[in-house]
Amino acid sequence: MGALPKRKTAKARRDKRRSHLSLSPPRLNECPQCHSPKLPHHVCLTCGTYAGREVIELEGSEKKP
Repeated sequence: MGALPKRKTAKARRDKRRSHLSLSPPRLNECPQCHSPKLPHHVCLTCGTYAGREVIELEGSEKKP
């Protein structure tokens, strides 16, 4: 015979146990070039820059000579 609980676990006790499992919203930094919110250590999806240089070329941002 396996180990079975003798009593039903109360909702308050169950939720206290799970209190640290909640999700937090992602932290956002400001892009130094275009000042739009971006994830830290990621390429800015608005202007395509990372660490002060252009990493990806976006369709709408063509350079004029």
